[in-house]
Amino acid sequence: MDAKHSEPKIHICQTSDCGCSLSRRDFLRLSALTAASVAAPLLSAGDALAQSRSSDVPVKIGYLPITDATPLLIAHARKLFEAEGLTVEKPRLFRTWAQIVEAFVAGQVNVIHLLSPATLWVRYGTRFPAKVVAWNHVNGSALTVAPGINSVTELGGKTVAVPFWYSIHNVLLQQILQANGLTAVTRTRDAALARNEVNLIVLPPAEMVSALAGKSIAGFIVAEPFNAAAETTGVGKVLRLSGDVWKNHACCVTFLAERDIAERPEWAQRVTNAIVKAQLWTRGNQLEAAKILSSADDNRYTPHSPQVLAKVLATTDYASYEASGAARNKGWYQRRIDFQPYPFASYTEELVKVLQKTRVEGDNAFLTKLDPRFVARDLVDDRFVRKAIAAVGGPSAFGLPADLLRKEVLAV
Repeated sequence: MDAKHSEPKIHICQTSDCGCSLSRRDFLRLSALTAASVAAPLLSAGDALAQSRSSDVPVKIGYLPITDATPLLIAHARKLFEAEGLTVEKPRLFRTWAQIVEAFVAGQVNVIHLLSPATLWVRYGTRFPAKVVAWNHVNGSALTVAPGINSVTELGGKTVAVPFWYSIHNVLLQQILQANGLTAVTRTRDAALARNEVNLIVLPPAEMVSALAGKSIAGFIVAEPFNAAAETTGVGKVLRLSGDVWKNHACCVTFLAERDIAERPEWAQRVTNAIVKAQLWTRGNQLEAAKILSSADDNRYTPHSPQVLAKVLATTDYASYEASGAARNKGWYQRRIDFQPYPFASYTEELVKVLQKTRVEGDNAFLTKLDPRFVARDLVDDRFVRKAIAAVGGPSAFGLPADLLRKEVLAV
């Protein structure tokens, strides 16, 4: 790797003059990095390391400071990796999804949480061999808008930010817009918009609240706790909880390089064991988890306060969300964010189908060639998570069906 690739410093946006710091040229650079011709030497470079004993390979976590990373960070804080006989380095914080993908491909980190649609882009769009081994969480995102906006239709003629083109946020936002007679477009910020058009831009999650406060965007859809942060500061309000659109949808997943899985299956199993145990612990210790993840903890995993994180992890204000229409499906009985690690094949199949109908920037021709059933088998390796779930009491420990099958429910 040359020097400029050693420290990724990029984030994704759709055009060079949108006000963000990444152009389409940078998007192509990232795509080139993860192309098979470039990835092959990176994989070869790890072959010698792959021959060492599983316990000798350190766990190198890459994460964004969002609640999606909770299982990885809780596993680190509670020394669950060490309990599995692994060594682990201090988790490495990244600001954008582009940065985390680049570091993963370069081998700087080997255990990451990644947006579920982004795993499709990495494996099939850029042909980097990696697999989903578990889900990190379900739900945990929301569409947040300026205080004066009271309905989706009022977003017409305005700009809304998403964190990455290949994100469940972009998918769900476009589903919501379409259901309300609005059309998603991608134009420069000063471009004229029709009343039924909503301009989508990409912003790093950490920049969204300030952009909403500065009125450069009318809203954003992103992972927590940025929605909660906007609420607590009065900058914005939740218009719709993502889990109220797609019931218990995955957002981020645990992603491992295929080389690590093939050459070090015991290591992959131990990593998965720790993550599953972290999720189970978090489900019963939400307030303590909020403190561990916060800026008040010695690890300072995130810059967020315990209060903001508790609003997400241990929310008790669902009545107000039901009253406002942010949560319409009262019979779903789900948390604002929840943790269960099993990667349902039905979700992956449905994700491929809806993503094929979603507007994304860049070279997305690979999407049309994907077969949903094939992807569900090829992208996901559930061997490790099945064993890990069985070891902590089985599917019932997470409130999952014994056969680990479900039907996807979308109610836009």
